[in-house]
Amino acid sequence: MTERAPAPGGLALVQRLVNTVDLDTGEDSLDDEKVRRELGITADGTGQARELREALRAACLAHAGHPPHQPVRPLGELLAQAPLFIDVDGATGAAALHPADPDPLTSRIAAAIAQGVTDGSWLRLKACHAPDCHWAFYDRSPAGRGRWCVMSVCGSRSKMRAYRARRAGGVPD
Repeated sequence: MTERAPAPGGLALVQRLVNTVDLDTGEDSLDDEKVRRELGITADGTGQARELREALRAACLAHAGHPPHQPVRPLGELLAQAPLFIDVDGATGAAALHPADPDPLTSRIAAAIAQGVTDGSWLRLKACHAPDCHWAFYDRSPAGRGRWCVMSVCGSRSKMRAYRARRAGGVPD
């Protein structure tokens, strides 16, 4: 899938994880050892990463105003397993949130989401409206009402389906 520019900061990791599966073809890049290594996922942690991915997708769908595409474990439950700590610089007083263990994927995702909540970017990470896509994208539109990962692909398909339904006298999707 052609995609927009990556999400800012740590949300790029969230976006990358959500986009490890192509719902249209079923291809799952978490089956690839190189991808797992890049994301810091062990072979034993692949099932947990998939569960986290789908909970994140459900949150991204919710950001776009859509229900989850399948039943998932609540994201809050999964993130509760990810310890974080606040590091305060004694000289400057600057504070930063860090995963207690920087290697586990869930801790890095939790830190990214916490930062996104703080700066307001978390709610702009959305999932595409197209049911055969649900690709994560960062909505940079001024009003924050983006619906499709790529307008020229998923947006055009959706608009064409709605047009055909209207022409046929049916109800558009």
